[in-house]
Amino acid sequence: MEQKERENLIQITGEFLDENLLRIVISNPADKQGVSKVKVRPLLLRGDLIFQAEELVGNQAFHRNFSAGECALYIADLLDGRLHQLELESRKGQIRILMSKKGVPSIKVKRQQPKIAAVPPAAGHNRQKRYILKEGRPVPFLVDLGVMTGDGNIVKSRYDKFRQINRFLEFIEDILPRLDKNRENVIIDFGCGKSYLTFAMYYYLHELKGYSIRVIGLDLKQTVIDNCNRLKEQYGYDKLNFYHGDIASYEGVDHVDMVVTLHACDTATDYALAKAVRWGAAVILSVPCCQHELNKQIENDLMAPVLQYGLIKERMAALYTDAIRAEILENQGYRTQILEFIDMEHTPKNILIRAVKQGGKKDNRREIGEILDFFHGKQTLATLLLEKDDPAG
Repeated sequence: MEQKERENLIQITGEFLDENLLRIVISNPADKQGVSKVKVRPLLLRGDLIFQAEELVGNQAFHRNFSAGECALYIADLLDGRLHQLELESRKGQIRILMSKKGVPSIKVKRQQPKIAAVPPAAGHNRQKRYILKEGRPVPFLVDLGVMTGDGNIVKSRYDKFRQINRFLEFIEDILPRLDKNRENVIIDFGCGKSYLTFAMYYYLHELKGYSIRVIGLDLKQTVIDNCNRLKEQYGYDKLNFYHGDIASYEGVDHVDMVVTLHACDTATDYALAKAVRWGAAVILSVPCCQHELNKQIENDLMAPVLQYGLIKERMAALYTDAIRAEILENQGYRTQILEFIDMEHTPKNILIRAVKQGGKKDNRREIGEILDFFHGKQTLATLLLEKDDPAG
């Protein structure tokens, strides 16, 4: 591909790499042994819009995350000799690209005029009634984080984030009876990132509901921690503090009332859940991410015909991992639910585990062990919480 053609391709695809993108499929490989197809979809990760590419190689599926600019370059690289066809579908229109044998792109773009209604889907005349944080009422941290304008209107491109924040606060609202309004409640957010939800939680519980709380945000990125501490000082959130550190080694408190862990990667979720249990946290809210551990081990002769498909194996492993986690929490005296966080349209990481410490421990250790034996695998949370006092161990 000539440089001028490459730059034109990058510019055109880049115009469609935003929150309106529905899907991209890149196919027709030059080498049948390499990447046969790539699917790209937009995701919200820690409040940021990213683009996840699913590369199919044989029966395996591999995932890579990109910013919009990185994704446009990635697409150009794929079409420069590796794959020969692209189909892009967006709310803004469609793109079809065919590469000739000489590497010359034929690009067809069909732009779609926006519909008259400028409100996001699922909105309408009673949209404000459904949300805990109201549109039209400025919230300082939402303004500074780019979700709201100064007059309280929702930034169109950040509407999904506004919806996610309100959905999260609905989960908080459901567990309010588990928090004691007569004393200070300690809440820890592991892997807080840019802390959209951490600020929302503090604002809702302390500013709107009047609870006495101490909220601790923990993340491995020092620059993120520094910025969050600057913002909390700006808002006067005296009982909200952010610290640099990891989940497994954090020992800053000896008692916690609620533990939140959103998109902690792979076994980091297990260490956070184990910490929460050992602290005796009354409430646990966890959105797991990247459940690789069981996927790397899972093996079963009976299910071999199903497990040969990499994408199916990956999704099954993720679902079984979270179900096992929920059962382990039940074993530790928590009544546990697995709930939908936000719609699949926006992110595949849409499962939220909500656990409330209530009642006795569930006698399910044998069943958990049998499930893990069935898949010939081990699971970190089981090792951390079940094996420590296993009478047979």
